[in-house]
Amino acid sequence: MSASNQTIRAGIIPLLDCAPLVIAHELGFASGEGVELVLVRETSWATIRDRLAVGHLDAAHLLAPMPIAAVLGLNPMPHDLVVPVALGSGGNTVTVSHAVWRAIAAAGAPADFDAARAVAALEKVVASRKKRGEPRLVFGIVHPHSAHHYELNYWLAAGGIIPGRDVELVVVPPPLMPAALASGRIDGFCAGEPWGSAAVGDGAGVILTTKAHIWRSAPEKVIGVSRQWLEHNEGEAQALVRAIYKAARWCDAEENQAALAEILARPPYLGLPRDLLQRSLSRRLPSPAGEEVAVPGLLRFAENNGTVPWPHHGLWFYTQMVRWGQIAFDPGHVEIVRRAWRPEIYRAALAALEASGADKDAGVMPVADATGAGLVIDLFFDGGRFDPDRIAEYIAQSASPLDLPVAHRGE
Repeated sequence: MSASNQTIRAGIIPLLDCAPLVIAHELGFASGEGVELVLVRETSWATIRDRLAVGHLDAAHLLAPMPIAAVLGLNPMPHDLVVPVALGSGGNTVTVSHAVWRAIAAAGAPADFDAARAVAALEKVVASRKKRGEPRLVFGIVHPHSAHHYELNYWLAAGGIIPGRDVELVVVPPPLMPAALASGRIDGFCAGEPWGSAAVGDGAGVILTTKAHIWRSAPEKVIGVSRQWLEHNEGEAQALVRAIYKAARWCDAEENQAALAEILARPPYLGLPRDLLQRSLSRRLPSPAGEEVAVPGLLRFAENNGTVPWPHHGLWFYTQMVRWGQIAFDPGHVEIVRRAWRPEIYRAALAALEASGADKDAGVMPVADATGAGLVIDLFFDGGRFDPDRIAEYIAQSASPLDLPVAHRGE
């Protein structure tokens, strides 16, 4: 380690998608870029967000919508965060208790993770429970400002289930999801792997569908840094981007999955059985039928331009904040959100590497043909379409039927 190397303290949450940071540290991708990467494990998104805000961390593994919430003043400690690099796509599962699975299976839920058929069956169960005067089902989310929250809401609403009216949402830290499901505190949850698989392994639940089935190639986690830190450390930020990109490519390689699982299984990181992690890293899940099946888009790191911080992803998350009553729409917010996602930093960092997607602009979701455009294929399960240049129209078309914010407990 050179004495001139810049130390960067980065927070991580014990999830598979912290892998690029872990590998950048463990295999020397960071030190090769002149960065001494010090990883700090946290257990909740609120904690990692707040430690970044007060300067205890230089960078952090964050929920993709979290920097947007910060710059819009939706956090207890508003903070000017920016996103120079993403950490990949996919990675989440929707897992339900055995009791709920039995009910929705009887209502026609598939055993192949199909999002449309799964939510149609769930809607029948929700309606039946309401008719009988039974309590609402309770679903766990990891944070109100999370991709998990917005994709779960999108999926439920597309199936006729209104979050906050027909089902209740509560906040539970990711590592506690399986225990909360087993105890009956929640009836289901949306969380990053390996926690869905862990719940299945513990006998607590069944994986119903995945993020990849709800919104293909959807963003999940990003690296967040403060704008002030970036302004004073742009060279170090670009070095961190390069290290993460190289590490993410290593993580995607099939021949590295066993080694990656072994590293992530160590106590400083996830502290979970290696075999459990390797199954998810190999993009395989236990199906409702009890079989282990391949889910090609389950979790990607650098593949399909997964590390590009596309501004249109940030703008879609903003529309969901508006839709679900977290903030009122203001045309001025659009530019604020665009400034928070910084693809130009990514492009500058990777210019010499000729990285795929580094020179492309964002587009309409879904992108019909990524082969020529080099863009991420964003496909919603219901055929929905998002144009980042027509945000007001999109918000109006997908307005929530609720007059009040979505109900959820916890921080």
